[in-house]
Amino acid sequence: MTNQKPLTHDELRQFTGDLDRYRHWVARSVIYTPGIKHVAEQAGAYWLIDELAFAISGNPVQHAGRADPRILELHFWRLDTKDGSAILTARADSDVEPFYCKEIPYTDFPLDWIDIWAAFDGEHWTLYLPSEH
Repeated sequence: MTNQKPLTHDELRQFTGDLDRYRHWVARSVIYTPGIKHVAEQAGAYWLIDELAFAISGNPVQHAGRADPRILELHFWRLDTKDGSAILTARADSDVEPFYCKEIPYTDFPLDWIDIWAAFDGEHWTLYLPSEH
């Protein structure tokens, strides 16, 4: 049993960016911010970082980037949860269809949704919360 308080959207908006970064344990070209680390720790959601890191460093992002080069610089992830399951999507922009969609059959993720942005700096993909932009 945990004594941690529930994760909230208001709490996540408090992350406004800093210079600390954490490297993904397998996909070494993927790093993430303290806000993303906080989500993973508070929600038990390191699996979410893994899902994004494996898609970014693997074929899904590279393949989609051939059709839309914006994806190879910046793209937007969203996890929507409902009734204990979720859908993870990624888009090049808000007005286009997702280039990635994965059903998560079971999750206890505590928020009904979360947005995570991914930006490439020429060497690393950085995962961050919109408030950290």
